[in-house]
Amino acid sequence: MGEHETARAEAPARDERLERAMESLGIRFRRPHLLRQALTHLSYVHERSRSLRTAVQEANERLEFLGDAVLELVVSEFLYRRFPTASEGELTAFRAALVRTPTLARWARRLGLESFLYLGRGEEPRPGRPVRERILAGAFEAVLAAIYLDRGIRAARVFLQRLLVEEAEGLIVLGQDENYKGRLQELTQERLHITPVYRTIAVTGPAHQRTFTAEVLIGERPYGVGHGPSKRAAEQEAARRALERLRAEGIG
Repeated sequence: MGEHETARAEAPARDERLERAMESLGIRFRRPHLLRQALTHLSYVHERSRSLRTAVQEANERLEFLGDAVLELVVSEFLYRRFPTASEGELTAFRAALVRTPTLARWARRLGLESFLYLGRGEEPRPGRPVRERILAGAFEAVLAAIYLDRGIRAARVFLQRLLVEEAEGLIVLGQDENYKGRLQELTQERLHITPVYRTIAVTGPAHQRTFTAEVLIGERPYGVGHGPSKRAAEQEAARRALERLRAEGIG
């Protein structure tokens, strides 16, 4: 089969992928090629062309650059309105907690972007090795830029605020420096290709003064147990203890 015939044979599958991506995002693109570029990692382009110009035009890195700026603007505006008494330093810390790579990668997975990405063979997910968080975070920023270019800042704001409203409070309360769960996930996925699993193993005390006990598993092994006044706090403590154990084992 010739090159042009191959391209025609692949076209319907690509269109179907974009259709499913738009459905998952809840946005109908007027210019679907923008979404396709946002989902195209540089590794995919490199496997098909040695041209630097082609890589720049077809990969999502330029959109990622723009999406980073759109993300910062929309998140800053959200925080400015949501916390009218917060200082500049507090707002900056809140924003940092919200735009970290693990957060963006989590949002990308929630939207199903992992299954829509165009990746080179070396970056495709395999059993025990999911798509790298950095790739997912970059794709999320690129998709945000594509929405902005195709539908404007209002559509980008509406799209992002759905995620912010759902997760902002918890992420901000944890803060960047104390987000042990995020740091543990980042470490275990990067070094062990495993995502930690949390489970609540006990709840004690009266209704107005509960104490939660949580355990974190890495693979099938328990790595940390934590206690706290909420499920979230107990999981954070469990993650902190797991990080300490991993460091003692020379990981991290």
